[in-house]
Amino acid sequence: MAMASEKIRLGVIGANVSVGWAHRSHLPALLASPEFELTAVCTTRRESSEESAAKFGARMAFHDHNEMLASPEIDAVAVVVRVPNHFHLTRDVLNAGKHVYTEWPLGATLDEAKELAELARSKGLQAMVGLQARAAPAILYMKELVESGYVGEVMSCHVSLIRGGVLERTSGRTWQRDDNLGATTLTIACGHTIDALRFVVGNFSDVSTVVSTQAPQWYETDTQRMVDVTAPDNILVSGKLDNGGVASVHVAVVPMFDSGYRMEVYGREGTLVVDGEDSPQLAEVRLRGAKAGDSGLQDLEIPLRHVYVLEGMPGGAPYNVGQMYYQFGQAIKSGAPCEPNFDTAVDLHRFLDAIRESSDQGRQAAVPSA
Repeated sequence: MAMASEKIRLGVIGANVSVGWAHRSHLPALLASPEFELTAVCTTRRESSEESAAKFGARMAFHDHNEMLASPEIDAVAVVVRVPNHFHLTRDVLNAGKHVYTEWPLGATLDEAKELAELARSKGLQAMVGLQARAAPAILYMKELVESGYVGEVMSCHVSLIRGGVLERTSGRTWQRDDNLGATTLTIACGHTIDALRFVVGNFSDVSTVVSTQAPQWYETDTQRMVDVTAPDNILVSGKLDNGGVASVHVAVVPMFDSGYRMEVYGREGTLVVDGEDSPQLAEVRLRGAKAGDSGLQDLEIPLRHVYVLEGMPGGAPYNVGQMYYQFGQAIKSGAPCEPNFDTAVDLHRFLDAIRESSDQGRQAAVPSA
């Protein structure tokens, strides 16, 4: 394993250069991360793995993840593939004795997430889950301000993420239409959004929800056919926070003219707002605030203590993934627990199950404690 002064040798499973999430976020983030060396890439085909290694400068290319995991030159592995494959790949990484960074959702189900969290604990390995919205500098500072009393007692809060394009997509993405595969607006967009809200204001005690599929068919633009959809595209959540405040959430994919992202926290002594064209796990957002007596919301400068990456980190999707890699690297080198970890993921999976339970049963649902 890498010593404290050495770069951590990392392999990426799912390192395709043209499709998926890795080439948009993880791979460019790693190239700008001083804590890591991109040692190996792995895809399902020899040609694509060699293409990825050539483009991103990895020393080794694999088309069998077990061969990569057997290499003594790998200290840690990122699992950046479709959700249905998270479980068995992450399990293999942990059983190989490697630290792991797995994208969110950790598993397709709560049971998968719980099994992986228990395995990570038993192996004594760092296991980070890709909930990078909470690593955004604006979100980190918003949390600090709430906890230090900037808004006073939190009375209410709201977050919304409204994206466009619900009616059509390419055939390479329509696999997400199947609710059972675990990669839906509820699990991904809503999961990231609610995680950031709870990171800032604390946990819910109960929820009342609506989980709905408003577009039961999608049009595949390349095949020119309609496909049936069971995955939800609209999620409404209202509830009470443990601290007594009230909260609401609306996450949706709409046909067109979406409104982007906005999180609002209202307290007895002030207001904080984070907003942007897209959510903080994908794009830059701004933070504004005002206290009693101010004339209105003003942009708040983010302290450098919340910026972990170097100046060369690309903006957009790689930026907050780079923030996460800094935290992952520090945990590996120091031995201190990383955050967010697989236990964080289990807690969020439980919360999403409570959202679904409330909607399915048409009643308020208690939120299980961690």
